[in-house]
Amino acid sequence: MRQVPRAIRRAIKVSVGAAAGAIACAVVGVGGADGAAVLASKPSLPMTMVVVAIAALVITAVVRRVQFTPPSARAQRVSFWLAAATDLADLELALTLIAGGHAIIAITGGLSSPAYPVLYGLVAFAMTVLARPGAYATLGAALLLEVALLARTGITERTVLASGIHGVFLMGAAAAHVLLLRGLTARYRRRRAARLDEELVALRESAKDYRLIAAALGPSSRAPRTRDEEERLLAIGGVGMIGDSASWMLSTLKRSLGARTVALLWIDDDGERIKLKEVCSDADDITETPRLPNAGVLGAILRDRTPLLVAATKPGQLPYYNGGRAGVALVAVPIIEGVHLRGILAADRDAGFTEADRDLLADASAQVLRVVQSEQVFRAVERAKYEHEQFYQATAMLGRALTPEQVMETAFDAAAAICDYDVAAIALYEKDRQRHRITAVRVRPGGEGIIDPAQLKDLEFKDNAGLASMVVKNRHYLPSGGEPREVSAPIYTRKVKLDDAKSLLVLPLLCADEPVGTLTLVARAEKRFGKDVREMLAVIANQVAISLENGFLYRRMETMATTDGLTGLTNHRTFQTKFAEMLERAARHNHKVALLLCDVDFFKKVNDGYGHPVGDEVLRRVARVLQEVPRKIDIPARYGGEEFAVLLDNVDVAQAKAVAERIRIEISKVVVDTEKGPLSVTESVGVAAFPEDGRDRATLIERADLALYHAKHTGRNRVVTWAEALAAKTKKAS
Repeated sequence: MRQVPRAIRRAIKVSVGAAAGAIACAVVGVGGADGAAVLASKPSLPMTMVVVAIAALVITAVVRRVQFTPPSARAQRVSFWLAAATDLADLELALTLIAGGHAIIAITGGLSSPAYPVLYGLVAFAMTVLARPGAYATLGAALLLEVALLARTGITERTVLASGIHGVFLMGAAAAHVLLLRGLTARYRRRRAARLDEELVALRESAKDYRLIAAALGPSSRAPRTRDEEERLLAIGGVGMIGDSASWMLSTLKRSLGARTVALLWIDDDGERIKLKEVCSDADDITETPRLPNAGVLGAILRDRTPLLVAATKPGQLPYYNGGRAGVALVAVPIIEGVHLRGILAADRDAGFTEADRDLLADASAQVLRVVQSEQVFRAVERAKYEHEQFYQATAMLGRALTPEQVMETAFDAAAAICDYDVAAIALYEKDRQRHRITAVRVRPGGEGIIDPAQLKDLEFKDNAGLASMVVKNRHYLPSGGEPREVSAPIYTRKVKLDDAKSLLVLPLLCADEPVGTLTLVARAEKRFGKDVREMLAVIANQVAISLENGFLYRRMETMATTDGLTGLTNHRTFQTKFAEMLERAARHNHKVALLLCDVDFFKKVNDGYGHPVGDEVLRRVARVLQEVPRKIDIPARYGGEEFAVLLDNVDVAQAKAVAERIRIEISKVVVDTEKGPLSVTESVGVAAFPEDGRDRATLIERADLALYHAKHTGRNRVVTWAEALAAKTKKAS
């Protein structure tokens, strides 16, 4: 019987608006709003008050509907009136709007009123936006008031025709919106609901699958997940398991104890308030507010941390009831983990509880705690496994990188697999010069604005008091806690500013305990680089350093394999490969290619007269000219002995001869100081071009060589093309 007043109050609260709307419709229907009385020279006070009241009611209904918040799902489950609250709110809006619309029609001329389109619009609006009860009520009320207006006006052929037309238009507006807009809206809602259900099912299945089979599958067998996705799935799985276990346990306790309500309350983050996490109850006045005051008997448990048996509670002592529910028996036990109070398990009923009931509740609270602890352990294990899988993948990525550039880009990817950062930079350290140079920077999406990349590009700085220099000197990462506020020193120089960064880590790159450089990670969020993350990143940094050293070694070996040791030019084997590639590209794109074969004149006399060291210096000086005169895209090479070759991309014969002349002139200016005095040399050059002089590599080399031979035998220190050599040969033969 104690529940009846509460139910009545709730019924009145949610239905009073709809009742007021129905009354307003009834007042308008019986003629409570008459235009002649309201608009007369001496308006009728009662009629005017009715019109004002209806207008106020319409405004109130609109405001109430806009501010209306549906009750929680739990509240709707325990109360019929709360379950119907949304429909009643729609009904209130529908009836008051129709009452207001018909009041306007009554004031502005009745059946001949020009305001009928307003009524059609209201019906269309209701059929489109409101749920079915409100929509049907709108159309029904509009038709009923139309019939009432006809009855008040008088039934004649003219009034019946006018009223019939209005009724047809009202039903037409409703039907049009039901068939078109409402139908489209309903279809869209169904599709969206179906997609949402599919996503929820997939999410739950994913979390369930993750929990069941994640441990049995290797990282390569699972779809790749980001750290946030991993944490989200772990959270969903953990919360779901705890919620299912707690719900089953509360329902079992409720049956075992014959209780009205069994509630699981949890301590809030601040440790001062309690939250209603799970509840199993027959009552319909359970609070909809998750956070509860800590007063009453539950406050005593928070303070004393001891079980509690109460024969009859006083008003306000049970905060999970809206009215406090006095006079019921209560048993409650604290949920304690170690020395920390985590929550309270409480049960109430009309009959008193015994100590055996209290012990049963205590056993159940221990089981709740075990479920929570199991989930915590599971999440910790899965998180650690995820991090170690990412660590393994990061090391594997570094193992596949060859060049220093590949290593640095892979280092950024490897760090991203371990932690979330916004900006990363690698600075290499030259021990002999005691200088640092930033060689790679990555700004991830969302990291813009923390550091200006233009400030970092190719920045070179000496050993100073910055973090990077200190890290290199100490061979240990800084700051120790991963937060920039722990240090006042700049990262590199005082010109490089950190804006809005809450996490910072500068790691040394050590190879055989020798510093190679530093890896800097910056994040806008706090606590990105915790202790475990710092330790894994330190190992990654060491491997980056080793990979960088291997990359430099790989580059040196690659250079040795592709360049001539004496001159630094491309060697003969690499020249042949690049020549074939250039010819293939030229044939594909209809470009031209020219080949210069160059030979130092009287080079044997240089070796015999001045010695081989001087001859080597001559070759080096000639090679320097061949590197400086052509374009960067051209390829100079040592062809063999004192003979050189130059590949000119996309030039014709005339352009190639001009380049050869510049080379010849520059070489003639070369002076090598020797013990016997200054030494100058000259060079002869033969030119052949694709496709004029040949279309394959062997032909072009042969004809350039013949042109060089002609230059040698016609005075040396000359440039001769294949066409010129061929013309001279033809002329001599004739």
